[in-house]
Amino acid sequence: MKTMTCRQLGGPCDLAHQGETADDVINAQDRHLKEAVKAGDEAHIPAREDMKGRWKHPVKSMGWYRDMKKAFAELPED
Repeated sequence: MKTMTCRQLGGPCDLAHQGETADDVINAQDRHLKEAVKAGDEAHIPAREDMKGRWKHPVKSMGWYRDMKKAFAELPED
């Protein structure tokens, strides 16, 4: 299990996301951004828009995805 924060994934806060894989924390970040924006947190809107764009254009966004997978791989286990 490893931990990455919202900020490490491109968001504005330090909420921790835990997972066994980079995909686990990326998906947790996606859910967090949706919930934060739905609750009216305007600080999360830019990160949410970026995330939506990545899901819509996965080929274009592979650089971000590779960077997040590499950053996750370099983290120590919790």
